[in-house]
Amino acid sequence: MSRRSPGWLAIALLAAGCSPNQPSPAPLATGTGTSVRIQGDAYAAGDAVFSPQTLTTTVGATVTWTNADSITHSSVADAGQWKADSIAARGTFQFTFASAGTYTYKCTIHSGMQGTIVVR
Repeated sequence: MSRRSPGWLAIALLAAGCSPNQPSPAPLATGTGTSVRIQGDAYAAGDAVFSPQTLTTTVGATVTWTNADSITHSSVADAGQWKADSIAARGTFQFTFASAGTYTYKCTIHSGMQGTIVVR
């Protein structure tokens, strides 16, 4: 089953404590906190993602990227604020945000993986 299939969405809603007939309190692609999970299926190209895709946090927070996938990924800020060229499977990377703003980033190994950190 593809992660983008309607069945996957229903499973995610049920796991979050919502039924498909009840509105989710927030979009599945956004989150608040200080951690980003890199997840995917090493055998299905294009399924790797940053989760949440958009993370909102506060000035001074340290965000940790955790690679829960079985292959290497990266986290590189589009404007150059950080560059983690290689986050091995089960590895982590941390960056502390000193100022407010919207920071976009990507995995330079897998072009479809993109994310945003909003710092308030």
